[in-house]
Amino acid sequence: MTEVLFYHLEAHPLERVLPVLVERCLERGWRAVIQAGSDERRDALDQLLWTFSDAAFLPHGTSRDGFTAEQPVYLTAEGDNPNGSTVRFLVDRAEPGELGTYQRAVLIFDGNDADALADARRYWKQFKAAGLDLSYWKQDAGGRWQKKA
Repeated sequence: MTEVLFYHLEAHPLERVLPVLVERCLERGWRAVIQAGSDERRDALDQLLWTFSDAAFLPHGTSRDGFTAEQPVYLTAEGDNPNGSTVRFLVDRAEPGELGTYQRAVLIFDGNDADALADARRYWKQFKAAGLDLSYWKQDAGGRWQKKA
């Protein structure tokens, strides 16, 4: 069964949170797909993952880079999964589509965006009705993630 984690951004922006979560996936030997809400946002995240830290490297690519099946992290604005990922990140209000082939889906949403918040609530209800395993994570004042009941 797919585990769906909802990450509610408040203290830190996506650009600070996403690389850390992707690093954790790679440390566990998992492949990931990051699905953005648009091609432009996918391209911005592509640049971010190259430059977010001088001390870290997140191997990744897009369809433009080729070798899509070999990419540990694949960035897209579509529902594709050419690298056989078991983890799917959904950012910038990306449409989840079918999640049944993934072990884990991570929906990251901006709590300061009313539309993103409404989408997250809608997806929560949809996924709960489908019987998926859901968890909700919120940042505390220090930016640490706390699992909420």
